[in-house]
Amino acid sequence: MRKFGLIGFPLIHSFSESYFQDKFFKEGITSCQYQNYIIQDVKSITSLLEKENLSGFNITIPYKESIIRFLDELSSEAFAIGAVNTVVRKNEKWIGHNTDWIGFYESIKPLLQTHHKKALVLGSGGASKAIVYAFKKLGIEPLIISRKEGYTNYSEITKNLLREHLIIVNCTPLGTYPKTDEYPSIPYEILSKKHLLYDLIYNPTESRFLKYGKANKANIKNGLEMLQRQAEAAWSIWNS
Repeated sequence: MRKFGLIGFPLIHSFSESYFQDKFFKEGITSCQYQNYIIQDVKSITSLLEKENLSGFNITIPYKESIIRFLDELSSEAFAIGAVNTVVRKNEKWIGHNTDWIGFYESIKPLLQTHHKKALVLGSGGASKAIVYAFKKLGIEPLIISRKEGYTNYSEITKNLLREHLIIVNCTPLGTYPKTDEYPSIPYEILSKKHLLYDLIYNPTESRFLKYGKANKANIKNGLEMLQRQAEAAWSIWNS
């Protein structure tokens, strides 16, 4: 039996476990299992991996960056991004990959238009790093917005900035179930039909961020397709 799983905290309503369990059932894959592993400290990863004999795993909030020091190797993409969401065991080594950027790249590309040249990326965590990498691959100039020091702050989002940056991606957890009343603080009234708002959140299907964008004629997209595509990319890595 090949064992896979999702490691993170707190893993409330996680996508991956149900996705892979459904996949295994529908495709008649009886030699694999997938489950959640909740750890409150990334240092627990060593004992978990020794105990569970996993063939591979996904890693999520808040460990996409801190997991790296426990791995033996990184793919070129994971190294460039500085964050990992997929790990495979190969020749007794743990190798870190990033499939978040693939899921985002493939899901946003069909929505892009000629006026989409610059993007605002809300948040500066591991997920946002993958989004920035994907935008650079797409030839789109990203600007990270964060409350952390060293980044452009939310208070600096002006009319002119929004007129230039016609893609806005929410990489923060604001609006995730059950705290669905939360949303990023941006001047939604400035948005137009030229804007594309993309939320990495998929639950709820239409977050406040997306609703406010839709109310101002912006095109909107949630993160479900990205999650599906990154999961399939992870599955390919585990079976390569």
